[in-house]
Amino acid sequence: MADQEGNAPTDQVQEEKTEETVQQEVPTGDAVKTEEPVAEQTEPVTQTATEVPQQEEEKKEEPTEQKQEEQSQEETGKQEEQTEEKKEEPAVGQTEEKTEDEGQKQEDEKVEEQTEAKTEGQTEEKVEEKTEEKVEEKVEEKTEEQTEAKPDAPEKDKTKESTDIPAPPGTPQHTQQSMGTETEPTKDDHEVDPHATSPRTNLEATATVKIVLMPSGQVVTLACTLGQSLRELKDHFASELKMQFNMIYLMFDGKQANDSLTLADLGVGPNGTIQLELQSTDPVNTPIKTYRPKQEYHMPDVITVRIQGSEDGEGARDVVVEIERATRKKPFIGGYRHKTSGIEFHHASAQTMKKQPPPSTVPKYCRDTQTVEQKHIVQQTTNDMSTQMSKIGVFVSNVPDKLLTPGSYTTADDHHNMILQKIILIQKYYRRWLAKRYVTKLKDDKKDREEFEKQEEIRKKKEKEDRIRKEFERRMNPKSKEDFDLLYHALEKWRVEEMERINQTADGAERKAALCMLLDQETQLISAIGRHKIEADTENKDKRIQQFLSKAAAPKKWKGFDGKSTEMDTPYTIRAKELQDIYNSINMKYLTQDERLDVLLTLKHTVKEHDCKLTQEIIELIDREADLLMRGVRENNLDGLRKRISTLFLQYIKTPTFNPEAAKLLKVPQDPSVLRKNIYFCPSCNQYLPSTDFALSSNSRTVGKCRRCTKIDNDARTRQDFSTFQHMLKSLRKSEEGFKDGSKIAFLLQEQDLRYLVEKIWSGQSILSAWEDLYDLTFVRWDKHQEWSPWNCILLTKDEAASHVKLVDLEEGYGQVFMQKVKQKHTLARNYFSRLPGMAEHVREKANEKSMISGPSVAGQPVPVQSRA
Repeated sequence: MADQEGNAPTDQVQEEKTEETVQQEVPTGDAVKTEEPVAEQTEPVTQTATEVPQQEEEKKEEPTEQKQEEQSQEETGKQEEQTEEKKEEPAVGQTEEKTEDEGQKQEDEKVEEQTEAKTEGQTEEKVEEKTEEKVEEKVEEKTEEQTEAKPDAPEKDKTKESTDIPAPPGTPQHTQQSMGTETEPTKDDHEVDPHATSPRTNLEATATVKIVLMPSGQVVTLACTLGQSLRELKDHFASELKMQFNMIYLMFDGKQANDSLTLADLGVGPNGTIQLELQSTDPVNTPIKTYRPKQEYHMPDVITVRIQGSEDGEGARDVVVEIERATRKKPFIGGYRHKTSGIEFHHASAQTMKKQPPPSTVPKYCRDTQTVEQKHIVQQTTNDMSTQMSKIGVFVSNVPDKLLTPGSYTTADDHHNMILQKIILIQKYYRRWLAKRYVTKLKDDKKDREEFEKQEEIRKKKEKEDRIRKEFERRMNPKSKEDFDLLYHALEKWRVEEMERINQTADGAERKAALCMLLDQETQLISAIGRHKIEADTENKDKRIQQFLSKAAAPKKWKGFDGKSTEMDTPYTIRAKELQDIYNSINMKYLTQDERLDVLLTLKHTVKEHDCKLTQEIIELIDREADLLMRGVRENNLDGLRKRISTLFLQYIKTPTFNPEAAKLLKVPQDPSVLRKNIYFCPSCNQYLPSTDFALSSNSRTVGKCRRCTKIDNDARTRQDFSTFQHMLKSLRKSEEGFKDGSKIAFLLQEQDLRYLVEKIWSGQSILSAWEDLYDLTFVRWDKHQEWSPWNCILLTKDEAASHVKLVDLEEGYGQVFMQKVKQKHTLARNYFSRLPGMAEHVREKANEKSMISGPSVAGQPVPVQSRA
């Protein structure tokens, strides 16, 4: 029976129990039952305690001395009866311990005096009185049950029940111990009730902690000290389970335990056992994982080592090595400690004993016992020194002497404080210098950035001005096909604007008159463009002739294994070079008569090598010009004759019989079999032309008009300018060449296809900034790891494209709405350019085969050739 008045506890005995558990009943509110195995006892007597909160004990009404005496007498009588019954039972090896009644009485009196002194200074409330009465009644009932059950229980199956009365929150607790009986000592270990704590708890003692991982129910057993806190247990399991510290918490007796509590605070005694539950704060998203303890590696006792012989592998042998366990602890020869984790790392030491150096032959003496032989030697210093002092009869002047007076004494603390102040001052100025340097760097960076933005703005403005100036020059002096397309496009744009203005401002006869005037103006502009075209054709004709001659006379070139290019002249290229020089000579102006006659003679000897109608006509014209020159005819009158000679000689140069290098540069091949394969019929001009004169778009299924007819139709009706899209296509192909991944689709697109992609799919503007200037827009890959295609591209400005290429993950750079918008445009482009994959695959196959086919193909199938007229 537990002593409720704070009396000294008597010895309480736990009997042997192998596979049975003891149920502990907590008589507060709802009954909570826990089962704990009772291990076999090794010590003669163990004690358990019934804990009653100290604050509740203090708040109880002060019992009368008579009541205390009666209770102590009853308990003493019951205790004597139990001991007598025990002595009568035959037990082998049973040990007895005598309880000292006098010592107990003295301790009871001390506890009574303490409880009386504490209860006098406290106020009693109604709620506390009710709680105290309930606790007293439950404790009395429990103790009566224990006293009644002890005599009836068998000798080997007796169990001890302890009553735990939890204290209200925030009240200190003190321990009361119940009376015990003697038990038979055994050699087996025993467990102590975790709720039985002694007043003097050793925090270095160990206890068994059972952690139940919820909801899996896995039990992890650890040996911990009583002073170890629950925070350390949480840190251990957080690192083992690889979870965050704040995602787990520990439960004790169905309630969440505070991290600052230790095992001793929870009532665990030395060699005791406690069970805690580990749960997750978010069991749905981050459940508790299965605990897998680390397995230690044990070195085997014997290993086999293969020793290599010669380089050929001969002479190799296996040696059995026995591992000798270390019998000594490695000495600490230095190391370091981690500042963050606090782990100590030691320097390695060899497993073998240090080789002892051979003993020295030189005698050595200890410093403490070494003796020195003294010798007296007279020495004379180099300088004689003397001092003079005042005495009787001698006066020494002390005018230059200085009188020194000691200052205030500086203590060690003052000295260290002075050093600390100086250090703080130095750090202050150093940090100020660092801050100034950082601010200066930020200012310089800002200035550089502003200067860079200013230069970029000036550069873009200058580029735009140069582009506008070049475009104006192209309109004023058109020379190429793109220049005339630009003129016709500007003319069409002007005509449409004028038509809209006339339709909005005029009506009836006035509108008809305005339209007639507009038609006259358009006719005049078209005729002016036609005159420019005639002049450009004359200049371009000479350029085309010189380009043809340069290609024919160019040497053969190839790159070697070292990357250097090699050039080689063949007899055919040398022949073409000679013909080019002669042609340039006969077209030179301002030559003297002798120089002209020399050029004509060289030309005559050159064409005489072949006798045909063309050469005979050239020789006849050469003789005629020479005769007229000898007669003194003016050069202005010889322009027609010289032009005829130049034209016939150019025809001579283009003939493959006379100039073999010209065969590969002619549009019409000389081999009839080749001519029959790659010739198609144009229904517009009714001509048979080579396949290179036909433009095929990505969705073409048949060969349509030739390039010349398409250009005439564009100049007459649509008047579209593809120069911008041609520039964009060149930039795209150049960027695709830089990836060097075999991209083909970008080289299959034409200007018309790119125009549809820009205007219809991407609405002619950047998808990010809605910039509409086509000269600043460019196409880049949407996913840079795949080849460019209409369904793997994005239209951006040049600055935006440079930033887009640097992206590693598209999902981090763009949102989901933007990505869905881009994918929608990719779907539209894939539906329109559905034949491009087949065309690209066909190009790859032909590149691998390196053989020609019967005609151009789309989607891997040959295009049907139209019937000839």
